Amino acid sequence: MLSSIHPLGERTRNNKWPLTVAYYLIGGLLGGLTIGALAGAVGWLGLQWWAPTPASSAAVITAVLLTALVLDVSGFAIPTIRRQVNEDWLGMYRNWVYGGGFGFQLGLGVVTIVTTAATYAMVVLAGLAASPVSGAIIGGVFGLVRALPILTVGRIGSGEALRTYHRRMQALAPRAEWLVRIGVVAAGLSTIGGLL
Repeated sequence: MLSSIHPLGERTRNNKWPLTVAYYLIGGLLGGLTIGALAGAVGWLGLQWWAPTPASSAAVITAVLLTALVLDVSGFAIPTIRRQVNEDWLGMYRNWVYGGGFGFQLGLGVVTIVTTAATYAMVVLAGLAASPVSGAIIGGVFGLVRALPILTVGRIGSGEALRTYHRRMQALAPRAEWLVRIGVVAAGLSTIGGLL
């Protein structure tokens, strides 16, 4: 969405970029809250069949996060759907529809192309929280963090600035992948530390 929702593009659509971004961020948060709450509710229902101890929960969380980390580092092609948000919305709808709609879909995490196993790990961890509220918190943080990169395009005012921005993002992509991996490890350690 960074190539579509930027100040230059919003000006051409006669929209205010900060307002569209607000809709996008709210949509990302709501999408994350939704998937997290759903996963947490499924986990809560699962407590009828499995009563985890802190040690067994820590073991499962460790296994989930290690699996995600190994899949991402190995370059294994994780299962995903081949769908992106519909860019036709940009010309068809008002900015609150495409801003909020794009954000919501990306906040859900699994209804567009999934590029990292950390997305699936988040859903599993929200389920392991075994609470719709705790799951929603996990998902909400995920959705909001996933939406925040939109703020990096705030100074794009020309086509050349947009091209320069995209070249810079391509160059930084490997570092971003490692940041996700470090985030997975940090989340695992803090979760396990809280359980034990």
